Amino acid sequence: MIRVLGIETSCDETAASVVALEAGKKPVILSSTVFSQIEEHAAFGGVVPEIAARAHVEALDGIVEAALEDSGLSLDDIDAVAATAGPGLVGGLIVGLMTAKAIAASAQKPLLAINHLEGHALTARLTDGLEFPYLLLLVSGGHTQIVLVRGVGDYQRWATTIDDALGEAFDKTAKMLALPYPGGPNVEKAAASGDATRFVFPRPMKGSAQPDFSFSGLKTSVRQAATSVAPLSDQDVADICASFQAAVTDTLGDRVKRALARFRAEFPDVAAPALVVAGGVAANHQIRARLELLCAGHGFAFIAPPMALCTDNAAMIAWAGIERLRAGLAEPDAFDFVPRSRWPLDTVSAPVVGSGRRGAKA
Repeated sequence: MIRVLGIETSCDETAASVVALEAGKKPVILSSTVFSQIEEHAAFGGVVPEIAARAHVEALDGIVEAALEDSGLSLDDIDAVAATAGPGLVGGLIVGLMTAKAIAASAQKPLLAINHLEGHALTARLTDGLEFPYLLLLVSGGHTQIVLVRGVGDYQRWATTIDDALGEAFDKTAKMLALPYPGGPNVEKAAASGDATRFVFPRPMKGSAQPDFSFSGLKTSVRQAATSVAPLSDQDVADICASFQAAVTDTLGDRVKRALARFRAEFPDVAAPALVVAGGVAANHQIRARLELLCAGHGFAFIAPPMALCTDNAAMIAWAGIERLRAGLAEPDAFDFVPRSRWPLDTVSAPVVGSGRRGAKA
């Protein structure tokens, strides 16, 4: 039996969870407590790093206590403490990782510094027991990537965004249209009553041999459309959202289709190939439906974790800790680990944008 306490504070959710794995059985999420900071950031139309860090400080101790109480375990029963150490907002990362260090040191437990993206990458093994290798489409506020997942700690980036992440495009579209924060769910809600054919937005990179994504031009087109029909009625907003969402869905479908073909070519012996979709944007129902149809047409299993495990949560961090323990990849010097605002899963492929002292942005 392995039982790990996970802590997640990379952005605007303060979360703690206890996950257990017993030999020969399926993993069990014993508790998962998440405190959302949406109300704190709503007035600003996006996450304010300083406010997020302060909110983590105020909430984290109580969240950890609640997760332990809900699990029915004490710190003595925990085998290790795992915490997100990057990538993310560095203020929040410091709060979570330092708290985890204090807990692990006082309870004399191993500390696991976890890559937030690895938590997303391995969630399908927690929920569905998926075997390696498989494809991961990671779509969130900070990342849009297609990654080959070959094993724990073994990742190859096949595609990434050359400018903005898809989640950022959703949020900025919402802000341009005066929709409430968070942007993704509210754009999807408005799009439900809109005409997706009224505005013809570009499908960036569609048909390109280059496998990457681009969304900055799409955002510009949305701004131009909104300006051209201003002042906006509710129907104008709904039509822009529907047209934007259609463009995004078509773009993802084109990019993912190429990745599925590449996977088939490189892994012809994998009898049951799978595409995993993770990250906050994976909660979008239209995107899920399109990708599910695409996978069915190409003989791939489509796996999307439950909505609560698509967005930031600590269960995926605890599970990544268990995976690393089992694989013998625990950091022996984790107490000296410094939070990383940038920390790519694939450390071999050259970054596409924004490399600096803190590491590659994408």
